Amino acid sequence: MISPYEVPASKEQFAELLPATRRALLHRLAVGQNAGRAPSMVGAVMREGRMVWAEGYGAVEGQVPGADTQYRIGSLTKTFVAVLVLRLRDEGLIDLGDPLGKHLDTPEGGDATIAQLLAHTSGLAAEARGPWWERTDGALRPELADIFGERPQRHPVGRQHHHSNPGFALLGALVERLRGDDWSTVLRREVLEPLGMDRTTLGPEAPFATGWAVHPWADALLPEPAVHTGLMAPAGELWSTAADLCRFAAFLLNGDGRVLGEQSLAEMRVPAVGPQDPEWVRGYGLGVQVTRQNGRILFGHCGSMPGFVSALWVSPDESLAGVALANLTNGFEVAALASDLVSTVAEHEPRIPAPWRPLDEVAPELLELTGPWYWGATPFALRLGAERGLELSPLAGGGRGARFRAEADATWTGLDGYYAGETLRAVRTPAGALSHLDIGTFVFTREPYEPGDAVPGGVDKGGWR
Repeated sequence: MISPYEVPASKEQFAELLPATRRALLHRLAVGQNAGRAPSMVGAVMREGRMVWAEGYGAVEGQVPGADTQYRIGSLTKTFVAVLVLRLRDEGLIDLGDPLGKHLDTPEGGDATIAQLLAHTSGLAAEARGPWWERTDGALRPELADIFGERPQRHPVGRQHHHSNPGFALLGALVERLRGDDWSTVLRREVLEPLGMDRTTLGPEAPFATGWAVHPWADALLPEPAVHTGLMAPAGELWSTAADLCRFAAFLLNGDGRVLGEQSLAEMRVPAVGPQDPEWVRGYGLGVQVTRQNGRILFGHCGSMPGFVSALWVSPDESLAGVALANLTNGFEVAALASDLVSTVAEHEPRIPAPWRPLDEVAPELLELTGPWYWGATPFALRLGAERGLELSPLAGGGRGARFRAEADATWTGLDGYYAGETLRAVRTPAGALSHLDIGTFVFTREPYEPGDAVPGGVDKGGWR
């Protein structure tokens, strides 16, 4: 007999978009292609793990492009490289805190940690040495030393965010050093094939769009070169399609045990630099851009190469993603377009939540932890969630709330806010009774400054007055 509480929510019933939503998406795409003067543009939406809309506008070789038309995706390549690096970390081959020089013989950048390279805080120069590397053959830079100019270190290591394409060239070289194979071959084997992304490649495969420059003062086009950039390829050389990027968006959102787990992917999108301001707009994690637009937090990446621009934004709260691809050199419209595709679906068809259901497991010792707690005289509530997780919420005004992940040693690790990475312990008396909570040495008691409680420094004997 099936319990009424065990009936799952059907995602299929919400899979298809309403006609009004589809028309609004097409209108936004058409306006973007027209206002941006793009020879062609493709937009797509991923919802609940699958592509639910894709359209092309303009023309590629006389045909309207579609979800299977390849475009060069530029710096979106960096997110793929970051996934390869996190796989190395999860296998124990590296630590993100390791200096790169521990694993790779490099003329520059060896003092920066792997995490700093992923987050663009290595301080390395933005671009490679020599002529415009995106438009010149990689044969001009045959060795790692050839990608660095006279002043390769532009900022102190770890001090500020400074986008560095050579930094990701080094990360690609790190993958090759530890895997013993070309980084693109490793990417195909370890990421693209498991995710079914057979239209994401290092070079173009038909059908694909030609890259164009658009004259600034006339409606005229000039072909852009599409060269192999050699050692710089991990910074931005991949080609992909809207359909494949929707698959990638679903993976970035939900994880895949064959590639990378949800926990590691969540780590990638935590801003490593910025934001400090409560009204922050942009941050950068580990190979992932983070932005706040129209009240929602999005993560993903934008990209550009001569003749091409791309954008992928994912909204984790709404299980939505928007993809935009175009074949022109200066089409920064695509970043706004991709986020607007997300907003359009979210506003026309708000996400329908899954039915509430009780927990699969409710152990008495876990229930005992729930309810009101006090940090000094400040009230909090502790709730029990799925997989033995806990959530601490302030009950009056401000306060440091956080979610906590259960660990095998009967402790919990903070996932966000002030307590991210800190340990929550339920402290018991020698007789086994629950005494208090310890969160990174902060003590939470059942009563506000109750005499006899385990309050560091003690409680005034006179009590409240």
